[in-house]
Amino acid sequence: MKIWGEIVEHLILLKQNEAVHLDPDRLAELYDQLGETGAENVVCRALEELAVRLSHTERCYREGRLSDMRKSAHSLCAIADQIGMVLLSRVACDVTRCTDGCDRVALAATLARLLRIGERSLSEIWDLQDMSV
Repeated sequence: MKIWGEIVEHLILLKQNEAVHLDPDRLAELYDQLGETGAENVVCRALEELAVRLSHTERCYREGRLSDMRKSAHSLCAIADQIGMVLLSRVACDVTRCTDGCDRVALAATLARLLRIGERSLSEIWDLQDMSV
């Protein structure tokens, strides 16, 4: 038991704190094209769909349905890109590449990153919308 105690003393918790990136030009472009009401509707629907897709992607992974998970992650790429969530889009595309490469370790790590980035991105864009109201 002494050895276990020594090992526990050396455990380090790594906090994943990565800044999310939103493209304000993409949002401005949407507002220019669709007007305020139209753009807000698109953004709100996209945010709802992103939340659903993130949850679905994780569920498919846990259930071993990698083909469905890949489809869900792929759709996240396009939806996130549409509303300027650059990092979320890029990481979702990384998940699809990890799935294609059959690298389970990379997939697990990249999916965990996708879920962290997704949560933070959704929070940040909601905060931006609250400031603009």
